[in-house]
Amino acid sequence: MRVAQAVFGVFHHFELARELERRGHLDRVYSTWPWSRLQREGLPRDKVKTFPWLHLPQIALQRSPFDLPVLDDHLGYANALTFDRWTDRQFKRNLRGGELSPDVLIAISGAGLLTGRHLQERGGIFVCDRGSTHQRYQENIVTEEYRRWGVERQVSDERDTVREEAIYAQADAITVPSSMAARSFVEMGVPAAKVHTIPYGVRLENFHPVGEPPPGEFRVLFAGAVGLRKGIPYLLQAFSELSHPHKRLLIAGQMQEDLRSVLPQCPQEKVEFLGAVPQTRLVELMSTSHALVLPSIEEGLALVQAQALACGCPVICSTNTGGEDLFSDSVEGFIVPIRDSGAIAARLQQLADDPLLQAKMRVATLARVQAIGGWTQYGDRWERLLRDLLASSRSGRAAASDKMHDL
Repeated sequence: MRVAQAVFGVFHHFELARELERRGHLDRVYSTWPWSRLQREGLPRDKVKTFPWLHLPQIALQRSPFDLPVLDDHLGYANALTFDRWTDRQFKRNLRGGELSPDVLIAISGAGLLTGRHLQERGGIFVCDRGSTHQRYQENIVTEEYRRWGVERQVSDERDTVREEAIYAQADAITVPSSMAARSFVEMGVPAAKVHTIPYGVRLENFHPVGEPPPGEFRVLFAGAVGLRKGIPYLLQAFSELSHPHKRLLIAGQMQEDLRSVLPQCPQEKVEFLGAVPQTRLVELMSTSHALVLPSIEEGLALVQAQALACGCPVICSTNTGGEDLFSDSVEGFIVPIRDSGAIAARLQQLADDPLLQAKMRVATLARVQAIGGWTQYGDRWERLLRDLLASSRSGRAAASDKMHDL
């Protein structure tokens, strides 16, 4: 089995690539980041091909002090199209050089439409790997959130959404990291049999308790991108309703542009915005907090939840974070509806008022992480899925051939 991958940057695809390489399945991985960044990923140079010419300018724009979403959209769309054409040319060049065509292309969502179609024409399998909910579902729910807060901002480029939906239709299979993400595809009309849930592996060797929450204080933590998609206004409202003489909310992460105009409307007493923090600091914050709260409106699978559990920190998350695939409600934390500051406040109050519950949940979190799979298990699940897809494809082609022969 020969497997090629196409990914914008790195994401989790290089974790998968290492697992495929270890099993002898990796053909090549194609990325939009330069080799100078990718060489740290530990793959042989001849297995990594790069096309960074449009992605790097886009990253530079995103890191600049200028908020230019329209230009960002244009660069992103151009990058997706050009990267796909380039990857397709690489496949064809390899064939002309006498190499076998890959059996499978795993392309991160937004990539691989042309390349995947051409591989299918040669008898291969095309898998779209989506790290979040269905693109249209995501766009709808975040747009709705913007309207709720009076933010006039486009969630995504409609061209990207149309292209994503074409990829979903073209792909032989779609993989997602959580049950929540899988449900979004079914809700948007994609056949359930086409969608496969493979939760991400988690590296927890660097996440472990390095302290305990301070006695006499009730410390709440948020970690992630600080924006409307993450439900920050609901967290701020819930925290303001929490009754505790020495409460404290720490928000770790980069401030997003969509929140800046909304933030003045939100209560912020005893709230500290820490900005982006290094991993060592994050471990300390998780270990010394009574709860991590993640009230996201939408995402695929937020791994900060598993990291918090590994540090002995109970998690309060919304139903739209993938938390249900990581822990059990009322055991290692609580799962609440989206946009429900009252439910968040009630769970925070329950924890704040019950030190025995705090201790019980901290013990449960550390036990739970032992059952959370790593990247080896992630690779195992992928290997089983790809073998099943290839076997089904070969069976279908054989049946079609027999039918033609009968005619």
